[in-house]
Formats: sequence, C-alpha cells, structure tokens
Amino acid sequence: QVQLVESGGGLVQAGGSLRLSCAASGRTIRTYAMAWFRQAPGKEREFVAVINWNGALSDYADSVKGRFTISRDKAKNSAYLEMNNLKPEDTAVYSCAADPQGWLGIPRRPDEFDYWGQGIPVTVSS
Repeated sequence: QVQLVESGGGLVQAGGSLRLSCAASGRTIRTYAMAWFRQAPGKEREFVAVINWNGALSDYADSVKGRFTISRDKAKNSAYLEMNNLKPEDTAVYSCAADPQGWLGIPRRPDEFDYWGQGIPVTVSS
C-alpha cells in the first residue's frame, strides 16, 4: 500500500504562487506515474498535471499550461506542483494520485490511479 500526503496549500492572492508537495510512504513510487487533480466546490474532479515514472514525460490541463509545473524527487519519494500566476478559478481542493503502472505512459483519467491523497485546499483571492 502507498500512502500519499499533500502539503503546501493555503490562501494566496491572485498572481501569487504556491508549491504543493505530495509525500509518499509505504513503498517507493519511483516506477509510478504521479498526477495532481483538483475539485472546486460544486464541480467535478478535473485533471491538472501528470508526470511519468522517470520524469521524462509530463502533461497539463490547458487551463494551467505555462503556469503550473509538475516535478518529482525519487530520493524524497515525493512529487510536487509549482503553481505560479494563480487565478481565482484555480481555487479548489488539490489531490495527488499515483499509478503503479507508470511505465505505460502518462495517465490522465482518475480511474487510472490506484492511490490518492486526502487533498489540500488552495484558495486564490481576487
């Protein structure tokens, strides 16, 4: 089993930045694809970003391209989401997710991920 714990969320003004961290425990995630999803109040969960097992491939939702960067650190068994130029519409609960079959590519659907963190709120004020 893999446990994922997010940190780094909070309240920020529009135009500001936050860095979310996702720490994994239980087993190494070095061969897993890692992703971030978000869910705003009253909306469905949506894909934000994904990175493959070795960091060579990544993909982003159109709404965050050029502003968000996903990365991972194998030594720390962690993944990260750097969020810049935040907008009020980025307000949501952000969750990290892990896909054990990360060598197959870069999954984007929630049902492709076996492990999920509890989620952490990000609020962007205008």
